[in-house]
Amino acid sequence: MRNLTTPLALAAAMLAAAPVHAKPADADAAKQILKDSIAIPTVQGRGKVPELAAYYAGVLKAAGYADSDIEITPIGETATFAATLTGTTQKKPIVLLGHMDVVEADAKDWTRDPFVPVEEDGYIFGRGSEDNKFDVSMMVATMAQLKKDGFKPNRSIILLLSGDEETQMLTTRALAAKYKSAEFALNGDGGGGTIAEDGRPQYYGLQAGEKTYADFTLEVTNPGGHSSRPSPVNAIVQLSNALAKVGAYKFAAQQNELTKVGMPIVADQVGGNMGAALKAFAANPEDEDAITKIRADPEYVGQIGTTCVPTLVKGGHAENALPQRATANINCRIFPGVPVESVRAELERLIADPAVKVNPDPDASASDASPLRPDVMAAVKKAVHARAPGLPIIPSMSAGATDSYHFRIAGVPSYGVAGLFSKASDSFAHGLNERVPVDAIAPALAHWDNLLRDLSK
Repeated sequence: MRNLTTPLALAAAMLAAAPVHAKPADADAAKQILKDSIAIPTVQGRGKVPELAAYYAGVLKAAGYADSDIEITPIGETATFAATLTGTTQKKPIVLLGHMDVVEADAKDWTRDPFVPVEEDGYIFGRGSEDNKFDVSMMVATMAQLKKDGFKPNRSIILLLSGDEETQMLTTRALAAKYKSAEFALNGDGGGGTIAEDGRPQYYGLQAGEKTYADFTLEVTNPGGHSSRPSPVNAIVQLSNALAKVGAYKFAAQQNELTKVGMPIVADQVGGNMGAALKAFAANPEDEDAITKIRADPEYVGQIGTTCVPTLVKGGHAENALPQRATANINCRIFPGVPVESVRAELERLIADPAVKVNPDPDASASDASPLRPDVMAAVKKAVHARAPGLPIIPSMSAGATDSYHFRIAGVPSYGVAGLFSKASDSFAHGLNERVPVDAIAPALAHWDNLLRDLSK
């Protein structure tokens, strides 16, 4: 999932454009890898992920990788993929992250068959072209070229591809558990460059954190009875009272490295009252006036703390009966580093009604934001400025989950550093007629070549 919304800018001195390392992968070859990837419909239920993994293995073996360098592990109908470019030292490896699976697409709704790659009007169309097969293809092509070049990294570089990132993330969990000793992860499914409609690069987003997704269930049960004989308690009324409290509640405002360093730059870009509020909050996270203004804007409210909102309600069983059960789902996006249980407990204290049970989300685990490592930041600046000198590098905190989420839980700092630059109007990930610009391929290859050569020293 590529997420560039609500970026938080990193204040940093602009570097002069750096020379691109010699010989990134061939753009035509990378384009063919992307087209071949789109043609394999790796949606849940079709069992095609292992086929795509085998295809990537073939590309890398043709470049000189040995069978022992590549591992494909079946997990249910899907699989994980790992390919290692072995380093010359025992330093912890760098892992590259991406996912092979894509969301479903109904062909009758598309202008073109979503699983037949079409190059037209300067774009490559097809499901998964943006999310996430573009950067996966660029990483595969770069790993192949490095091998052909005889490049010997000090740190091993391990390309890890999951097979169900869009659904259960079982493959992601398996990879994170197996490679939890990695130095850090570079994720091709986060970050990337945004281009204005007139073609000017605007900023580069670097995903350095993700909010924790957690669903809590509120549940009220009563004996029920005939509606002509109302009792003093009513499950729907009790639940409604609890929901009103949740809907009105504001969790404490919070700040982390991303917001503290970045908001002043965002403020300068946004300007006006909101820009002033963002700048004020960055300077003082207890500024109530700034907090009130930020919370009133859906674009920024999620950047200053945990949010919880009711999303589903169910109750009763008959029109003429007192409800025996009423439930509601509370969807929370928890600020990085905040324990899931502490949010559940806070909801329980807020509702203050023992009749309303606050049931936990058994699958939710908290992850903290990754530190802005100087080596990663320097390498990203160098790679980005090779294409767009002086472009702002913007760390972001995503509300959605990528594979980085589970690697951060495992203790591996993870950074979304996609090579794709595109216009907002060209982004159709998960939507109809998904596409990527053809002219984004060559710069993306140079981007990944720069990053891997610099960071594997």
